[in-house]
Amino acid sequence: MKPRRKSSKRMRVLHLWTLPELQKAVPYLRSVIVSLREHWLDTLTTERHLNLAAQRPQSTQRNLLVAADDLREERRRAQQKFEDALEELNRIDVFLLDAVKGLALVPFRKEDDLAWFVFDQFSPRGIIGWRNHDDPIEKCLPLNLLEQPVAPGPVLD
Repeated sequence: MKPRRKSSKRMRVLHLWTLPELQKAVPYLRSVIVSLREHWLDTLTTERHLNLAAQRPQSTQRNLLVAADDLREERRRAQQKFEDALEELNRIDVFLLDAVKGLALVPFRKEDDLAWFVFDQFSPRGIIGWRNHDDPIEKCLPLNLLEQPVAPGPVLD
């Protein structure tokens, strides 16, 4: 008997959300996505400050060197906080689409296909629409176009 090869691909079962589940989770999702956005913007801001400091004429002044080190440490902390929040979101099978716009995709089952709720942190309702898995990423259909209730069930990724 031949030994089995270890596969480098791991199968993952996604949690498929129902609309009522997602509606209950909106406050939690909003808080995590707000944190993600803030940490991302902090990272971009410190990156910008580092770039501006690098454009200044080279100086041996100790204060400038210390300030650049402080900015690099601040950037590292902001990136780590962003990655931690992103991991928290991914653990519940919600996927960040755009940190600055506060958009995320939440998987659900539409008939026998994978589809995605579109979550917008700036929308009062949170859930602004949905899209089929094969639709262009920018497509967002209104929730009232869902013909049947959203059914739970696993989908292999």
